[in-house]
Amino acid sequence: SAGGITGGGGAVQIPQVGTFDPSVSMNFSLDHNTTPLNTLQVAGVPRVNTTSTALTTSYTQMFPAGTSFTYNLNAIRQNSSQQFLLYNPAVISRFTIGVNQPLLNGRGTLPNKRFIMVAANNMRTSDELLRQQVTATVIQVENAYWNLAAASEAIFAAERNLEVAQRLDDDTKARLEIGTVARIELATTASAVAAAQRDLIIAKTEFQLEETQLKRLLSKKIDSELDAAGIEATDELPEPNPRDVPELNTALAAAFEERPDLRIAKQDLANQDISARFTNDALAPNVNVFSLYAGAGLAGDHLNASAGAGQSLFQGFSAQFPEYASGVSLVMPLRNRAAQADNLRARLEQQQLQVSEQRLRQQVELEVRQAMVNLTQGRAQVEAANEALNLAGQVLDAERTKFESGVSTTYNVILRQRDLAAAREAQISASATYAKALVELHRSTGGTLKENGIELRDALTGEITKHPKPPFQSLQKANTGSN
Repeated sequence: SAGGITGGGGAVQIPQVGTFDPSVSMNFSLDHNTTPLNTLQVAGVPRVNTTSTALTTSYTQMFPAGTSFTYNLNAIRQNSSQQFLLYNPAVISRFTIGVNQPLLNGRGTLPNKRFIMVAANNMRTSDELLRQQVTATVIQVENAYWNLAAASEAIFAAERNLEVAQRLDDDTKARLEIGTVARIELATTASAVAAAQRDLIIAKTEFQLEETQLKRLLSKKIDSELDAAGIEATDELPEPNPRDVPELNTALAAAFEERPDLRIAKQDLANQDISARFTNDALAPNVNVFSLYAGAGLAGDHLNASAGAGQSLFQGFSAQFPEYASGVSLVMPLRNRAAQADNLRARLEQQQLQVSEQRLRQQVELEVRQAMVNLTQGRAQVEAANEALNLAGQVLDAERTKFESGVSTTYNVILRQRDLAAAREAQISASATYAKALVELHRSTGGTLKENGIELRDALTGEITKHPKPPFQSLQKANTGSN
């Protein structure tokens, strides 16, 4: 036996190495042995003392194609009290180079790099899981922001309603002093002022709740300074834009390419495909071809000359005592039922993942279609709400003109004011719904981070290299009536 290359009865076999990283080993030993003999014919002395110093080194490595390479060098220096030795002390050396290549089972990169391939897929899966978590967080923040923006506009609308109601109340008081209206009209306007004040309080309370929710999403811990700080919504609720609704095929292609959950499903399917292919290769018998070259050397102190390790190694490397070997090994399991069961299980799991991926693709397609329908519907709702708000303002102006002309009552004006307030509230709600529909469309197509200018590597490192660009930062409201 010499460094993993075994020989017996003329048979030579080179075992396969199981690692891609090179392995280097070195062993050194010193041995002293005393042996009694019952004859003088063998060694010339009845007592043999032997001192041996041995050094063994080896280098082994496997390559991705399954080829294994081994190199061994064994050297021993032996000093003995025997009288009939040719060299004493003697230096014996032997080096071997072996190559082993599987032909069926174990051939190629798949069986040898499967764990590396799976680990690489798992790393990409981890990146997609992080992307999915970051996307979910961004979506929560976006929706919370639009709720805050809607609450801010609701405060502005409530303040305008209170201003209008207060002005009508003041006008009614002035008319009461000159006797052009009945005192009961003053109670009606005062009730409208109280209702407007109530609506303003509710709007401010709702804004505070939405502000707290957004702070909770943006900060790990809300301290006293953050709690006292206010949030000002710089991006207004977006107006409908025809470019917001992409082509269906474009949206579906983007979703199939960018959705993190689809990417994760693809990585899982790729891992299972590796398992199925590996177990299928394991059904084949083990057929290996191998080759061996070895050289030996023997030197030491002789009657006529003296040499040592250098001479012994020179003899080995100069092929003065060579050995050549090559052959084929075959291991064929009978029936191989364990490998068949592993392959069947792997293929069944692969089919299950394929069905799951197809079901997920159908779900993604449904989500994209629903998001586009909701966005189209939201656009129509915003346009209708803007038109209703404009008409409600015109009706209120007409009713005021009639009231000032004495052909209408305070009650009718208040009703028109309430209609305008309801129209303004509906317009704010429709705009917020449209903004959230945009958020959902970006989520369904996998473009949330891209639309917001967020780099995933910044989330990995915790350092911002590029400041995000909100998608509605540069948009300004075209419909001034919605303000």
